[in-house]
Amino acid sequence: MKTAENKSRALGLRFTKTRRKVLEILWQSHSPLGAYDILDRLQEDSRRPAPMVVYRALDFLIEAGLAHRLSSRNAFIGCSAPEGDHEAQFLICNHCGSAAEVEARPIAKAVEETAASAGFHVHQRVVEITGVCPNCQS
Repeated sequence: MKTAENKSRALGLRFTKTRRKVLEILWQSHSPLGAYDILDRLQEDSRRPAPMVVYRALDFLIEAGLAHRLSSRNAFIGCSAPEGDHEAQFLICNHCGSAAEVEARPIAKAVEETAASAGFHVHQRVVEITGVCPNCQS
């Protein structure tokens, strides 16, 4: 959480209680979570926060490099290496839904070079690779 606080401060943004709680929920999950799954886990004292509260927190966490959006699953996952800038690449299991963030610089470099050769400027790179994890294979 200290890294999250420091990154927020560096961006000139507040690391609010809701943002902290959403990040905790993402980091505690072993699988990507949809916004409404997060919303259900945020529910306290029979009061459910508005969905926009979760979406704003997720936008903040993604912008700060503390979480990632997995487009293929319409879900979110906490960043496993929030300390620095890196390219997000995920191995996603089709059976159990788990997602492992990996760092493979050659993949990131290939994407960048391919985009540059087409005159395309990349804003965000998230590579999602689906298959079967070791647990589900056995």
